[in-house]
Amino acid sequence: MSSKIVFLSFFLAVSAASSALATQPPNVLFIAVDDLRLQSPVFGQNQTKTPGLDRLASEAVVFSRAYCSVPVCGASRASLMAGVRPTAERFRTYFTRKDEDFPDSPSIAKWFKEHGYTTVSNGKIYHFADDDIEAWSEKPWDRPNMGVGWQGYLKEESKAMIEANRTKEKPNQVIGPATEDAEVEDNAYHDGALADQAIDDLKRFAKSGEPFFMAVGFWKPHLPFNAPKKYWDLYREKDIDLADNPFKPKGAPDSAMHDFGELRSMYGDTPEKGPIPDKLARRLIHGYLAAVSYTDAQINKLLDTLEETGLAENTIIVLWGDHGFHLGEHGLWCKHANYDRTMNAPLLVKAPGIAGDVKTTAITEFIDIYPSLCQLAGLPLPEHLDGQSFVSELKNPDNHFKDYAYSRYHDGESLISDRYIYTEWTDRTGRVHGNMLFDHESDPQENVNVSQDPEYQEVVQRMKGQLDVVRDSID
Repeated sequence: MSSKIVFLSFFLAVSAASSALATQPPNVLFIAVDDLRLQSPVFGQNQTKTPGLDRLASEAVVFSRAYCSVPVCGASRASLMAGVRPTAERFRTYFTRKDEDFPDSPSIAKWFKEHGYTTVSNGKIYHFADDDIEAWSEKPWDRPNMGVGWQGYLKEESKAMIEANRTKEKPNQVIGPATEDAEVEDNAYHDGALADQAIDDLKRFAKSGEPFFMAVGFWKPHLPFNAPKKYWDLYREKDIDLADNPFKPKGAPDSAMHDFGELRSMYGDTPEKGPIPDKLARRLIHGYLAAVSYTDAQINKLLDTLEETGLAENTIIVLWGDHGFHLGEHGLWCKHANYDRTMNAPLLVKAPGIAGDVKTTAITEFIDIYPSLCQLAGLPLPEHLDGQSFVSELKNPDNHFKDYAYSRYHDGESLISDRYIYTEWTDRTGRVHGNMLFDHESDPQENVNVSQDPEYQEVVQRMKGQLDVVRDSID
């Protein structure tokens, strides 16, 4: 065979493969991380070791000002998956169910399923694995039975604490330590087992060639901060800095504070009242960082598999944290509050044809993910969405496609702009019983509430007016 014929045959084969790739619908790898705040060098937190996030960021657009709808897991996830904002009656608590609060419109997974995708749920996507069950082509893969309790405690001293905290009234309760560092392989804890399952599914889809929407929901760094010891060993507790503003913001209403019952009531080595002692605070932060690095390593494994199977070129990756988290800032722990630290959460998007290694400060809402993925995949939009596609932002990171984000927790509603965050707390009659304004230009740590300052009254009135517009737009 002549060299010209060989070259022509190769050229035709490559052209055919490229044409097939161009016409094949893009896959979607949809990664959720529980309680992940902006804790990575990607977001300027250089103490944290996250080579997986760093790698993804080098190929993605990183949104540093993306906001959840509700700073608590169940409600945040249901709102994101439905693509609609919360109300006083809808998407309120951690045990929210999408199929109860918003049953009549398709979730993002259901919409992709209705348009020819195989949809798979692995790990924590909704708070309940059987929520929105018709959205999935297969039975969701949930947390396996590993260790003790849903937390998966492995160490003997953890089990001893659990036994010591059992009562006759609650013989099955699991109250263990807030941290654990067992010397085990990654898949001895739940997130490592989840990564193994997700890798198997990616390899399966690479062989079948079917377009997929695969959701992978990691449980860590949610409390308890349990991770294999090798991730704890990445950090030295003596090097860990405590929050430098462990106090209530000046002028903040009592409505803005809480008693972080999630930490106090569920773990046997935390005080029932009062502040968290410094020694415990350092251990908790150490555990949080270890858990972040542990989950990051699992994400890196998924990126490896995409490359090894040839799926990377035609797969959209969206990685999001369901809300932020306090680690002692304002004397608070966990989420459940209307502060930037708890409403702002990570969002990274990698898509075919979109330049990566790009960062944007554009105000974005998690409800924008639904219409954006539809546009990237060439799907029509359902009529019920509250969000707005950010694809224009992916193509032009300086576009800044919207002016405000909206978030609420119970009766507190927040409006977030480029410079300000304004929050109002109202009772069921609509009476405002507290408000808060932070100027991020002069006070990025949100230490002084200026809502009563005469110099800011024009800003307050403008933000109040826009908040009313957003309220009126929500069905």
